Amino acid sequence: MTIDIIKKAKTIFWDFDGVIKESVKVKSDAFEKLFSPFGSRLAKKVREHHEKNGGVSRYEKFPIYLNWVGEHITKEKLDYYEKSFSSLVKKKVIDSPWVEGAKEYLQQYYTKQLFFLVTATPQLEIEEILKQLDISHFFKTVIGSPTKKKDALKKLIIKYQIDIKDAIMLGDSFSDFDAAKFNNIEFVLRKTDMNKKLQLFNMHQSLENLNG
Repeated sequence: MTIDIIKKAKTIFWDFDGVIKESVKVKSDAFEKLFSPFGSRLAKKVREHHEKNGGVSRYEKFPIYLNWVGEHITKEKLDYYEKSFSSLVKKKVIDSPWVEGAKEYLQQYYTKQLFFLVTATPQLEIEEILKQLDISHFFKTVIGSPTKKKDALKKLIIKYQIDIKDAIMLGDSFSDFDAAKFNNIEFVLRKTDMNKKLQLFNMHQSLENLNG
């Protein structure tokens, strides 16, 4: 069983949205709402792109979407969209349901395994979310954007001299899969309705929840 493989790992790199919290739809809804003033068709296009590129930082997505609507991209405009997006999602992410078994697994095993959190959510925002959820202490280190996930894993592996043979990346997106592959770490997929294409690879372990 995959849950047993997770338990055997000495180090787990965790993604957040879709792995710890059922918060992926929250982000999709926010992107669509933010760009709805440009029309429902464009807003839907933004949503679909976001969902196909789950785990990619919003910092990389906003320039693409602003280009689609013909907006001149400036630092001020990017800051405006970032702050607007953050205000839409932060409380909803905190209030979203836990992935089944995730909180219990963190509570039970954080003293027995080494946990790191690697996410595309901006650094200060994820730190505030974890603080509100009272789960910061489960993780040795938390790295959010703008650091790319593959670079975050590499940095942590070197800093903590992690044996990659005993480590896994637990994620739900291609960016998680790519980060694991780049660092020669086993990838474990948390299956959702939004990553069916990734499920088709069938080259990795997968699970639906963290019970067991």
